[in-house]
Amino acid sequence: MSHHIEDLVNSWQAAPDDDWVLVVITRVEGSAYRKVGAMMLIHSLGKSVGVISGGCLEADLKRYAQKALQTQQALSVCYDASDESDASYQLGCGGVVHLMLIPLCRENHYLNFPTLSQALKLGGRCYYQLSLCHSRAPQGAITTAVWASQAQIDKQALSLQLSDFNRAGIHQSEQATLVIPLRSRYRIAIFGGGLDAQPVCRIAMELGWQVDVVDERTSYARSHDFVGARVLKLPIEALDASFWHGLDGAIIMHHNLSLDAKALASLHTNGVNIAYIALLGPGHRRDCVLALAELTSDAIKPFFSAPAGLALGGELPASIALSILSECHGVLHQAKLGALQEVML
Repeated sequence: MSHHIEDLVNSWQAAPDDDWVLVVITRVEGSAYRKVGAMMLIHSLGKSVGVISGGCLEADLKRYAQKALQTQQALSVCYDASDESDASYQLGCGGVVHLMLIPLCRENHYLNFPTLSQALKLGGRCYYQLSLCHSRAPQGAITTAVWASQAQIDKQALSLQLSDFNRAGIHQSEQATLVIPLRSRYRIAIFGGGLDAQPVCRIAMELGWQVDVVDERTSYARSHDFVGARVLKLPIEALDASFWHGLDGAIIMHHNLSLDAKALASLHTNGVNIAYIALLGPGHRRDCVLALAELTSDAIKPFFSAPAGLALGGELPASIALSILSECHGVLHQAKLGALQEVML
């Protein structure tokens, strides 16, 4: 299981009558493993979904979750790792992390998890708004809202501007609220179901992404080699319009020039919102595929990686998969594709 917001929502929906506590990071001072808006869900029996640290806080938070359930209160908790002489939690990041723990209950409409689930399924992107408490508050006093568009907010004459929240942050009004931008899982398509596509699929699913594997050839893309992915044994031209909707990235790796060209041409025509396309193989092969697809590199609007991936070294399938997905991950998250030490102080 990954730790995506959909995993949290799905876990709750599987047992909505059980006692659950939502944990949310509301403020960070200095450095921390996770940032503001990170969430996890804790079950009354101790099971948890999601992460808010590297494992140093989760056990202690389960104790606070029990307290929140017993008192039927939302709790505000602070972990301070700025004092290096204090080894209480061994955070190691040197920052201060503020969190809220809120029971999901009828009084607070289960923190709007049903609406959140629907918004993620229908629109892919939404904003989750959560009222804040400074120390503790009755669980029913915590309010939430799910916004899919600015029009919804304008209709209610609220001052909230969603464009101000590319990242989670505090909205100051009559009551301070935390606004968290959320989206459904990233979805990629792998065109070609050979041996080297298998680690691409596994790593992508470990990242929490949805994966479609497309290959019309009989002896390729066998379901037992791509457990958890949707395998489509169809010619590319037979894929219906819904396949292309919501596709974030594509990796073309048939090891067949004509099939690769057909995939690239179809992505060019149908992949309206796709952000990343990778084509396996050296530069001269790329040129052949482009010629067969009757395209030029300049005509391809998404980030086009050909030869695919980052120069990480290694030549085995797992290394190639890591190289491609590292680059894809960076593009989808709009990150600078460089060393972390170059972008962090």
